[in-house]
Amino acid sequence: MKNNRITELFGIKYPIVLGGMVWCGGWRLAAAVSNAGGLGLIGSGSMHPETLVEHLRKMKGATNNPWGVNVPLMYPEIDRLIGIIINEGVKIVFTSAGNPKKFTPMLHEAGIKVVHVVSSSRFAKKCEEAGVDAVVAEGFEAGGHNGREETTTMALIPQVRKATSLPLMAAGGIGSGEAMLAAMALGAEGVQIGTLFALSKESTASEAFKQKCITLEEGDTMLCLKKLSPARLVKNALFDKLMEAESRGASADELRELLGRAASKRGIFEGDIDNGELEIGQIASAVKDIRPVSEIVETLVADFVTARYKVSQFEI
Repeated sequence: MKNNRITELFGIKYPIVLGGMVWCGGWRLAAAVSNAGGLGLIGSGSMHPETLVEHLRKMKGATNNPWGVNVPLMYPEIDRLIGIIINEGVKIVFTSAGNPKKFTPMLHEAGIKVVHVVSSSRFAKKCEEAGVDAVVAEGFEAGGHNGREETTTMALIPQVRKATSLPLMAAGGIGSGEAMLAAMALGAEGVQIGTLFALSKESTASEAFKQKCITLEEGDTMLCLKKLSPARLVKNALFDKLMEAESRGASADELRELLGRAASKRGIFEGDIDNGELEIGQIASAVKDIRPVSEIVETLVADFVTARYKVSQFEI
């Protein structure tokens, strides 16, 4: 692969970024992605501030390659989290689930590159106005929390590409070198991948969660919780309860009560397959084994090169 604006912005070998995932994306997984030539991100959304400090310091000893932190802006102690990131000398921050306008100048002043995840071209324009360095266009195939627009990745990328001149990464449903090529053909310059890495050996997700996900078939995940924050979940007993409640018009408070406390931790980290919140992307149905990150990245790059060559042979 040749360098492009994404590899140059982050100083990485491949334009492959780890998605900022709760309960999966600790320092081990992030370091593995960075060491394989991509950009590893620590997912701070499921961490107490003290836990984040521990992961940041372990990350510094685990890789000499570039890495960063994903920060959901709806995090309850967001100001404290941003302070820790600045004080610990983090160089790259991906923000999501909120408006980056407040924190981008502060992060830039500390010499930090800022990237924001968007689900629409309208938000991409606002991000450019806010001064971020790049954006991620995430389609609703993605796992976990999604945009309310329900725009697919293939439809979203070209619209965001037209809306902004910023370096652009694509996310949502990307689980192969062929999908990487398709995203780049539509205007992306890199990809952010969650599901493949969530189901890797280095992921801190429970073994029960991983084994459940590699048995999924097409249609075994679905978007729900639209009255709260739309999330793509594996269909299980908890999912059925939530969908039944939504279909009869349950209030947001009732949905929260059904979820209970720490639902995603219960499902992803602790392995409660029936009653936990199991967040994973649609592409999980194509993942059938649990591999080390180094092998995943190697396969992605090799398949991208092969697909690019095959497409170059087409004549119209």
